[in-house]
Amino acid sequence: MRITIDATSTLLRSAGVKSYTVHWVRHLQKLAEIQCFPYLRELGPLNHDASMLPLPATLSRLALVFAINHTGPFLLDRVLGGADVFHCSNMTRQVPTRAKLTGTIHDLTGFLMPELHTAGNIRADHNFAERILRRAHGLIAVSENTRQDAIRYLRVPPEQITTIYSGIAEHYFDAQHFDAQPAKRSRPYVLYVGTIEPRKNLDTLLDAWKQLKVEHELVIAGPAGWGSEKTLARIRQEAFYLGYVPETDMPGLIAGATAFVYPSLYEGFGFPVVQAMAAGTPVVTSNTSCLPEIAGEAAVLVDPRSPAEISGGIKRLLESESLRTDLIARGHVRAQRYRWETCAAQSLEFFRRVTSPA
Repeated sequence: MRITIDATSTLLRSAGVKSYTVHWVRHLQKLAEIQCFPYLRELGPLNHDASMLPLPATLSRLALVFAINHTGPFLLDRVLGGADVFHCSNMTRQVPTRAKLTGTIHDLTGFLMPELHTAGNIRADHNFAERILRRAHGLIAVSENTRQDAIRYLRVPPEQITTIYSGIAEHYFDAQHFDAQPAKRSRPYVLYVGTIEPRKNLDTLLDAWKQLKVEHELVIAGPAGWGSEKTLARIRQEAFYLGYVPETDMPGLIAGATAFVYPSLYEGFGFPVVQAMAAGTPVVTSNTSCLPEIAGEAAVLVDPRSPAEISGGIKRLLESESLRTDLIARGHVRAQRYRWETCAAQSLEFFRRVTSPA
């Protein structure tokens, strides 16, 4: 069985999808013959902020993707060669005529909360649903909540979509705070990690932080996304902003925090929450979308639209050492569910089912 995975996200500035693609492919390649589209022989170090390839190589491959999307399936079939499965991304607009078509659904915010996305992102999500998802031979959802959303809003037949939880990198498990320079703060800190964009709900977090009178500082790490100008101005005045933090420094930064807060309005999986649990940092996160499913009883769950609930959840953690100790222990256990080895093994079984004769 020859599997080709669309890894176009590795050529772009991307966060969660890029992490998923890189780690997923690397672990799948330990189990099976995996090729990466478009002509990506090896995946380099993970850098969310830039392409994995030099500029000329990046542009040539993106040009190929553009040509395939605008010329029909013939060119895609040529590039795929004899692949049995093509696992596409939302950068793909064509369906192969010979390979089985599969894909991963990461979240449905473009459908459920369009006001939190750019018009371009919404168009891309709708095109992906119409051209690819509705014609796929099988789909992966990164959480059961995402699977149910796809069944409900995209009318995907339940038997067509399989829940396979994503994983996190091994170096988050039992990370040490002194492993990262940004973690060497003069004051204890509460940490948020993620892109600065409306969906992440950082203005409400800042409102909540104003209600707290604590010795801790609020540290925010992540690149600027769309619609972030006003929020970034507030962050620079009301918190300590680190900007983009390299992947190598992230485990130590998370491990050094007294608490981790993630009040996102909607997530398909929620990588930062699992990373914090694995790193031994107690979590306050939203009681919406997949986050209760992913965190289970290993986090304080709050209404992300309520500054009072967010501040109350943070205060509970900061004032109760016993609660922090309990959540750290629960988080370690919970995070074991989300390993890339498990995800890769389940994904390979998924591909076998898709390609097996009916």
